[in-house]
Amino acid sequence: MTRFVVTGTDTGIGKTIFSAALAQATGTPYWKPIQSGLEEETDSEAVARLAGVPIRPEAYRLITPASPHLAAEIDGVNIELETLTPPTGNLIVEGAGGALVPVTRTTLYADLFARWQIPVIVCARTALGTINHSLLTIEALRARGVPIHGLAFLGDAVEDSEAIISDIAGVRRLGRLPIIDPLTSETLAAAFSANFDLADFL
Repeated sequence: MTRFVVTGTDTGIGKTIFSAALAQATGTPYWKPIQSGLEEETDSEAVARLAGVPIRPEAYRLITPASPHLAAEIDGVNIELETLTPPTGNLIVEGAGGALVPVTRTTLYADLFARWQIPVIVCARTALGTINHSLLTIEALRARGVPIHGLAFLGDAVEDSEAIISDIAGVRRLGRLPIIDPLTSETLAAAFSANFDLADFL
């Protein structure tokens, strides 16, 4: 069964692009539990456009572009954790921002990941600062007993950073998705195929 959670070391690093690439390559449905900010293209809409896979509807669609806990408060929505149970079957789940983003005032995404026990892929940008952010993210996940499937790097190649994060953390390096321009369904598929081994996800 292809069933993964995609999280990251920060917001805006390319998790959705990686999620789309993985969903497209494996033909796996995609689920974003909570979408904050609806004015621009949502993550589910981007994955649908790029990957052409089934999209499971979000549990919460929040208007305010902010951390889920704050967006829900501003929008007057009460997030019920029991509604955040992943659909059954093959699934790519994408969190919001980094692993320690608050879902509510008392629950972080990493706490949900620990509850779900679905293998997590940590997306890490290759820019300056990624070693610290990546190792902290991995430590936080491990402290909660979250299973980690591997690391997916995003951006230009920085071999030393990619290698030392994998070595120190003892986490498998799955590959690196480069900056793709133009970004289309075809260019995304080609980049994933060239930089990742599909067998690592099946």
